[in-house]
Amino acid sequence: MASARDDAMDLRRLTYFVAVAEELHFGRAASRLGIAQPPLSRQIAQLEADLGVQLFDRSRSQIRLTQAGAVLLDRAREILDRLERTQREVKRIGEGVSGRLRIAFVGSATYGVLPNVIKMFRSAYPDVELALSAMNNAELKRMVIQREIDIAVARPSLDDEELKSEHLHHEPLILALSDTSPLNQLQPIRLAALKGETFILYPRKPRPSFADHILNICRDEGFIPKSQVMAQDYQTAISLVSVGVGISVVPESVSQSERPGVTYRSYEGHNPGTSLSINYRRDNRMPHLFNFLKVAQAFAQMRAPVKA
Repeated sequence: MASARDDAMDLRRLTYFVAVAEELHFGRAASRLGIAQPPLSRQIAQLEADLGVQLFDRSRSQIRLTQAGAVLLDRAREILDRLERTQREVKRIGEGVSGRLRIAFVGSATYGVLPNVIKMFRSAYPDVELALSAMNNAELKRMVIQREIDIAVARPSLDDEELKSEHLHHEPLILALSDTSPLNQLQPIRLAALKGETFILYPRKPRPSFADHILNICRDEGFIPKSQVMAQDYQTAISLVSVGVGISVVPESVSQSERPGVTYRSYEGHNPGTSLSINYRRDNRMPHLFNFLKVAQAFAQMRAPVKA
């Protein structure tokens, strides 16, 4: 069985052979390769001995490729070209400018900053394939720990000793109302005055969740909604709002996308807001991840208010 050293020597001999075959002159080929002519001649002779064929017809005035040499030249060029392309591809993946990055996120993150960060990342690294999917926090935590995804964009964050969390964005909360709701006529809308309304909360499970965050805000306002409807996810909650089932408290960014039958309003009262975070395994050292973090940080700096 050939050793790694033998394989390296074979590739080197192929490189030497191609140089001689293209120059058809040992002196010029040696100069092109940056080596002396005698060792080049020995390497070609050894290659012919290993293959058991004559690759060159040699005469005092010139050398020519034999039929076997012409075939080897074609194949050697293919091999060396493929090796060079493989090396470039591997290097690009190692630098994080090619390859694949798997990102999953909570449904409400499809509005606001995350799409812009992804767009900015695609622009900076167009050859990196992004695998994107939406899921709840419990699924995000399980999949990032099990290495089924590389990045989990959670609301507000994932708590586990194996994970590291980076703040992405903080935003206020607003109300999502049916466009036929009488609440649209109020100026302003006080949260404490909504205790008689049906609150559509999400997700249904697992708990604690964003639903509990909203319930805690209501408690701080001195009430617990008497009527609660639990939806499995943000999209379902907004659909229920649109048909008049109740109201929902949602991140401000969701108002950037119009939804038929839904209006968005700010409210007066306790509003701690809500945050998005980028979560990943502490032992994940892939360059794609760190490139994404750099893009996210650059985007955050672009959005930061200018100090007077």
